[in-house]
Amino acid sequence: MFIDERIVTLFKRNAHHTLTYWSVFFSFGLCIAFLGPTILDLQCQTNSTLSQITWVFFSQQFCLLIGSSVGGVFKRTLFSALAALFVSALLISVIFAIIPVCNNVLVLAIAMAVSGLAMGVIDTIANIQLVTIYQKDSAIFLQALHFFIGFGALVSPLIADPFLSETGCGNHTGNETEIMHHFRSMLRYSPIAEHNITQSHLSHDGVEKEEPIVQYAFWIMALINLPVPLAVLFLMYRENLLPCCSGSTPRLLDKDELAMETQQGAEGPDLEQKEHEAGGHGSIFSCCQNDNLRGLPVSFFMIHVLGGMVLFMTDGIVGAYAGFVYTYAVAPPMSLANKTAGYLASIFWAAITAGRLLSIPLSYRFQPVRLLMFNLAGAIVTVLMLLIFYTSSIFLFVGTCLCGLFLSSIFPCMLAYTEDILDYQGCATSVLVTSAGMGEMVMQVLVGSIIQTEGSYSFLLCGMIIACIGFILFFGLLLFHRMHRNYLTGTSKKSAMIEEPAADQNGSAKTEQKENDDTVTIS
Repeated sequence: MFIDERIVTLFKRNAHHTLTYWSVFFSFGLCIAFLGPTILDLQCQTNSTLSQITWVFFSQQFCLLIGSSVGGVFKRTLFSALAALFVSALLISVIFAIIPVCNNVLVLAIAMAVSGLAMGVIDTIANIQLVTIYQKDSAIFLQALHFFIGFGALVSPLIADPFLSETGCGNHTGNETEIMHHFRSMLRYSPIAEHNITQSHLSHDGVEKEEPIVQYAFWIMALINLPVPLAVLFLMYRENLLPCCSGSTPRLLDKDELAMETQQGAEGPDLEQKEHEAGGHGSIFSCCQNDNLRGLPVSFFMIHVLGGMVLFMTDGIVGAYAGFVYTYAVAPPMSLANKTAGYLASIFWAAITAGRLLSIPLSYRFQPVRLLMFNLAGAIVTVLMLLIFYTSSIFLFVGTCLCGLFLSSIFPCMLAYTEDILDYQGCATSVLVTSAGMGEMVMQVLVGSIIQTEGSYSFLLCGMIIACIGFILFFGLLLFHRMHRNYLTGTSKKSAMIEEPAADQNGSAKTEQKENDDTVTIS
């Protein structure tokens, strides 16, 4: 069969948990992509300037980073993890519902900060729970998990697109209008949905103005997201974690699940002991305060650091490319039409979604380290070709598609790879999630500043430099992986050498005791 029977049985046993964690990542993707196409309408709604409305983006990304950092705190019990997921998913629906009444930019920034915290908690807990459930088999399920981010990021702009205003509210300068139009067009022009906007009317001063109807898009997204917290609540009910429904009888296991339960039950105490000794999966702060980490080798910590730095670079490229490919396309020497350039961001997100879907069977056939090597090398080659053919609009579309495909599965592959290296003992999930969020936030600001001062061509140069640095850091990770493997081999040999004399001594004592017993019997 294409999939091993053991993997299928493992999935059947944990299907309810797995599907629930996948669904909350759909909420994550839904929330992360809606600001781009609706930012002009939100600026009109809050009567704010361009510099003021940009704080909305910053507040969401910054609080997403904080939520990712502290999200591991809720993993201590299944009840706390699922309760945190339920509250976070419900908060996202609530935020969607109240955005239309946020008429002040400060209130809107606070709402986005709350949604960022919820997204960060979802990001960390869903990854940790899947790694805890599947451990060495987690790669294929992590690929599917991150597919749902891309799926949610595709759905959100398509929902918003028919309700976007065409001309804005006229409360800003012409220069700001052009900039905001470029910003919104990154996700606005979708190849799937056609624009359908209510007929505009002229105001008393002769300026074309439209009735704002973007609030319907937010309410629709709130309703679409509402089944997600309900799914988490139903999982808590199935696991008898709700105080009002704790008396139900737990379900029985079938024979395949029972066999797996017996096999894992024998390994359970060892796994729990390992997790207790090395701290398990927690927040970054709890990992740093863990006294049991003091005796571990340098390679243990460097694997965390280098794995996080690789994702800092690669997720930074994802954020920067999705944010500025439109700006690059409309500027010389490419000089594409606005509507044509607007397709690039949609193609990029579609490629990421398709790449994560394609990586599900690939992660079953190939080791994560091989997929990482291939994807990093492919990303570098793609950006290099974009630099060489910088005047070709056709290759810009092809390169955007390839870039999304190569970058799509780096995060889940890196997560599975580092957790496998550390034998699921360290805090790799929290470190990697936090590093990826920080990279996306920092690189967007850095690349945007460089493009503004040096010109649009620096966009591809920045991508090339960042990708090469990430590749070098990955080779450093491979080196420390080898060092850590040698350390574990040496430790196991020392343990065997200590246990062998002890066993011989016990054997000699038993033999001597037996001879004494025989002597007493003869006497």
